[in-house]
Amino acid sequence: MPIHTTRRLLLGAVAGLALSLTAMGPVFAQDPVTLSFLIDNGAQTIPVAQKLAAAFEAQNPGIKIDVESRPGGTEGDNLIKTRLATGEMTDIFLYNSGSLFQAINPQQNLVDLTDEPYEANVLDSFKKVVSSDGRVYGVPIQTAMGGGVLYNKKIYADLGLSVPKTWAEFMANNAKIKAAGKTAVIQTFKDTWTSQLFVLGDFYNVQAAEPDFAEKYTANQAKFATSPAAVKGFQHQEDVLKGGYLNADYGAATYEDGLRMLSAGEGAHYPMLTFAIAALQQNYPDNLKDIGFFALPGDDAAKNGLTAWMPAGLFIPKTSEHQEEAKKFLAFVASTAGCDIQTEAVGVTGPYLVKGCALPADAPPSVTDLLPYFEKADGNAPALEFVSPIKGPALEQITVEVGSGIRPPADGAALYDEDVRKQAQQLGLPGW
Repeated sequence: MPIHTTRRLLLGAVAGLALSLTAMGPVFAQDPVTLSFLIDNGAQTIPVAQKLAAAFEAQNPGIKIDVESRPGGTEGDNLIKTRLATGEMTDIFLYNSGSLFQAINPQQNLVDLTDEPYEANVLDSFKKVVSSDGRVYGVPIQTAMGGGVLYNKKIYADLGLSVPKTWAEFMANNAKIKAAGKTAVIQTFKDTWTSQLFVLGDFYNVQAAEPDFAEKYTANQAKFATSPAAVKGFQHQEDVLKGGYLNADYGAATYEDGLRMLSAGEGAHYPMLTFAIAALQQNYPDNLKDIGFFALPGDDAAKNGLTAWMPAGLFIPKTSEHQEEAKKFLAFVASTAGCDIQTEAVGVTGPYLVKGCALPADAPPSVTDLLPYFEKADGNAPALEFVSPIKGPALEQITVEVGSGIRPPADGAALYDEDVRKQAQQLGLPGW
């Protein structure tokens, strides 16, 4: 075959190949980045994470998000620490703010987000609980919460009761509710974590009485057992038990049982974090308007206020190979669009800690009951776990024992002080 004929055939083949490649699109188009995202397995967390991921993917077609869930509680804490220690953490993970955040050694393990533009959208109250040595490592997901008492407004209306602002008023209400044949205080010790609210939710009152308690507690200079204010949380558990105000099955009842009893008007009070409002909205929407909220009352009505829980945070480990894409997702979550998607997913249980995020006009009464505590000067104070790095892991077992009459309040407080000592020593805090 003549050389010029062969050359024409070769050029034609090359041109044909070029045309076919052009029709197929760019040969070297970059594959989508997949971000792994670890969350807890909470009933409200999963739909929020899934909807945020879907909305973000729709706006960012080059990024995919693979959502993975983990257990809650101690098992989940251990998994987080193990993955960070072994370098096997996901690109983004959801975890507690406050003391548990401090326990994962953020300066060593997490990407510093202090100078990211979206941190300007985050309220300072949240930044404080995801900071270490003045550097910020997370953004909030979901809303702030209150620790106090969910109550049945219909029972209150039927019996002519008013929201109590002192412990004495609360106990007087309990007596009237019991006399009316209702359970005054719902307890659900089958799910041990629910037993802690009388202690943890009382910290606003502890701080009101002893403003420097958290500082001294962290320095090993104050104890639950020897603080007249701090021991009262344990004492209150004994008060409601000895008063005969609990549901008969308090030892076997679950969190879900507690929500059902409250919604059905079988019980009047359920000491609980306000994140439970989302579960009430999902499972008992017809009764949601009957549920209100008030802070755990202390001794002085003039100092009535709320113990507040900061929301969980989203964090990026230093081991992530896709840090810039992960930061882009965090920026999306910490925006008004991110807030709106979370509201759409599970409703609201309190205020968002992102600037510009508003609550819907049809927010449940229990949420609107919560807002005045955030709007009033000195109306709320962070729970102890957000102002001290120390929180002992055995509290929920101890409060079950105290709340069941197995252990006296003073002994429970002393046992918790010893439980706290182990963690303080593990963290290497001075004075322990």
